[in-house]
Amino acid sequence: MRKKWMSVSFMLFVISALVLAACGGGSGNGNGNGNSAAGGESEAGASLLDEIKSRDKLVVGVKFDTKLFGLKDPASGEVEGFDIDIAKALAKSILGDENKIELKEVTSKTRIPMLNNNEIDMIIATMTITEERREQVDFSEVYFEAGQSLLVKKGSPIQSVEDVTSGTKVLAVKGATSVDNIKEIAPDATVLEFENYQDAFSALKAGQGDVLTTDNSILYGMMAQDANYEVVGEPFTDEPYGIAMKKGETALVEAVNEGLAALKSSGEYNTIYEKWIGEAPSE
Repeated sequence: MRKKWMSVSFMLFVISALVLAACGGGSGNGNGNGNSAAGGESEAGASLLDEIKSRDKLVVGVKFDTKLFGLKDPASGEVEGFDIDIAKALAKSILGDENKIELKEVTSKTRIPMLNNNEIDMIIATMTITEERREQVDFSEVYFEAGQSLLVKKGSPIQSVEDVTSGTKVLAVKGATSVDNIKEIAPDATVLEFENYQDAFSALKAGQGDVLTTDNSILYGMMAQDANYEVVGEPFTDEPYGIAMKKGETALVEAVNEGLAALKSSGEYNTIYEKWIGEAPSE
């Protein structure tokens, strides 16, 4: 009887150990929650590129408030712009279909946190490549060349960055390189920061500031929205845009760079550029 009881006890012990092992070993990817970018399940050793192909969808962070680059139409709900077309072209390059894509809204402030929180696979959102940002993300090759400029109401005495002096109220967007640039170039000016470009432009039109500063490519979009405003002066910085991905995702960076190179060699890049910017890209 005792021998039989010991056998039963041993079997119960083995079953309990197996159950505990199954409950404790479920994540298998080292991040503590089993989530890959965009919320999918990650397999041990799989790269993000593998996961994108497995889920058959590319999740991209884009602007929803930036005319010419990424602007959401409130009537149709569609997001359109230069960055959107580049994102779709990369979805086609990686997955074979430009419609295998999900666009998530980011701002200059939220885009890197969203990337590093695995909410998106990459950022295509008028993002300037800087050494500081290279410490947080990996960038593709440059896909657009911009420069920081000024937007003012027509008739403004401000006609160049030299006119931005003490007493000038400059409007800018949180998280953008333009904030640091203008503070360095015009240290006596007052800089007011907003959450996004539409808020900053609305503040300019409401008279809350004298001038709005960011990349000229973005300012041209604002000027197209309201003919009472104009871009003045020459660009006073270089702003090379790159596509940002999580650090260490070498395979994805290579796939994106290959996709961009194919876009340019085929002439499709020029077509997208002319569609949104209104002229051919400079050589």
